Amino acid sequence: MNTKGHCYPKSIILQAVYFKLRFTLSYRDVEDIMKMLGIQVDHSTIQRWLFKFTPLIESQMRKRKGRVGASWRMDETYIKIKGIWCYLYRVVDKLSNTADFLLTRRRQRMSAQSFLIKAINNNCRPRLINIDKSGSNTSAIRV
Repeated sequence: MNTKGHCYPKSIILQAVYFKLRFTLSYRDVEDIMKMLGIQVDHSTIQRWLFKFTPLIESQMRKRKGRVGASWRMDETYIKIKGIWCYLYRVVDKLSNTADFLLTRRRQRMSAQSFLIKAINNNCRPRLINIDKSGSNTSAIRV
């Protein structure tokens, strides 16, 4: 990751981007946290850093992620996160390695379908996909 031409060192940029991506914080919240750490940075600068460096960080993470097997199990579950009920779609292989996951507020065919396409694009095309009998998963696989 090249941070040449930026006013801040690479470690500070990565720390701000990490806070925004890892936790459910606004840009102003990240600005306040950085201020507590003694770093004066504007929230709009943090937003620009996110737009610029997130794709680079994601590509680096994909390189380091281990390969998953060719036999997948796709399921969805209804979980409560911070008092809000959400659907968690996930794909795991035989050894319980997570291929991908998606957290969404609604249970829709399009959510399951776009999730499955993303999981296949980010990993390999599976030889076999086992699913539960939910309607959204069944219709996502048919398409």
